[in-house]
Amino acid sequence: MTDAGLRHGRASLGLSFGVQGVAFALLVTRIPAIQDRYGISDGLLPVFLAAVPILAGAGSVATERVVARVRPSVVLRWAQPLVLLALLGVGSGREMWHAAVALGVFGLAVGALDASMNMLGVRLQRAYRRSIMTGFHAVYSLGGIAGASLAWAGARWELSLLASYLPVVAVLLPAALIGSRWYTEGKAPDGTKGGVGGGAGGALSFKLLLPLCLIMTFAYIGDSTVSNWSAKYLQDVLGSSEQLATVPYNVYMVTTLLGRAVGDLGVRRFGAVAVVRGGSLLAAGGFAVVAVAPGARVGMLGFTMLGFGLCVIVPQTFAAAGRMFPENSDAAVARLNIFNYVGFLVGSPLVGALGDAWSYRGAMLVPMVLVLATLVYARAFGPEPARYGGGHERPRTADVG
Repeated sequence: MTDAGLRHGRASLGLSFGVQGVAFALLVTRIPAIQDRYGISDGLLPVFLAAVPILAGAGSVATERVVARVRPSVVLRWAQPLVLLALLGVGSGREMWHAAVALGVFGLAVGALDASMNMLGVRLQRAYRRSIMTGFHAVYSLGGIAGASLAWAGARWELSLLASYLPVVAVLLPAALIGSRWYTEGKAPDGTKGGVGGGAGGALSFKLLLPLCLIMTFAYIGDSTVSNWSAKYLQDVLGSSEQLATVPYNVYMVTTLLGRAVGDLGVRRFGAVAVVRGGSLLAAGGFAVVAVAPGARVGMLGFTMLGFGLCVIVPQTFAAAGRMFPENSDAAVARLNIFNYVGFLVGSPLVGALGDAWSYRGAMLVPMVLVLATLVYARAFGPEPARYGGGHERPRTADVG
């Protein structure tokens, strides 16, 4: 694989991460409009919302089996347009069953998309022989900010869902298809294609992968706590205005983007273990600040800390799975990706139940403790297994892109 091929592959994969960020934000930030369009009751809405991550988990499992026969780039090339078309389906349907079908397709396709994107990211990082994984997730965060901004504009101008979604899909769908021409799986440092096969690091052991699965779950419990409860917490617990209550999530998104933009530099300088430990401590400190905050301004400081802390954990968890199973990274990433959705499903109901039964301040301490548990498993983010010169010395960083 030439240096130019790797650079093109990296750029095209970055585009896919950005497109996915836009699409997902457009869906989740217009949930009230979707509910109104299809007449979905408050009691039925959680069923619809839970179905998406459950089906996404199924899509991730299916992707593990599919990539044993076809390349992850092929899965990604067709999953991304399917996600965009399903989003358009959500905006154009009329009956409730239309929404159910469109959201079902969206969930399955998102699972395949997330898994295949991160598979390619892990493979490219192996080819570069330096940390680039956090940068892909930074582009996803940038896409999320763009998508949320477009959703805000649509709501502000009272556009229908179809009017909001159609122009975006009309631009992003051909861009994603054109960009997919340059996808590449890269090559492992020994010159073989990474991600499949046997040999050292080839046998996938769930026991070895379990710490990373737990960390992924804990990270997404923290993330879903911010996305689902920050506005309510600031307004109902800390007494902010309704307008100010919308700020913490926006701040969280921006700090996530900024943290991921420099995260790879931190990994290269200090190592993944140190960066993940630092991020875990900062995120736990953020939850602690939120829990004891006397007012809204201090609460927003806590949410800012959360963005900078949590942002590095997820991409580095995928990267660690690739290092742990260098010859079977595709399967490791697919299985790890399932726990993304587990955390998303568990986080919001957990905090809500604890908040109602106990207090929302106390509920914030639970994700704090879970994030701190990452420190116990931090060694799982260590250097790659012995593959270069008996494991005593890592190769010099490849001068690529």
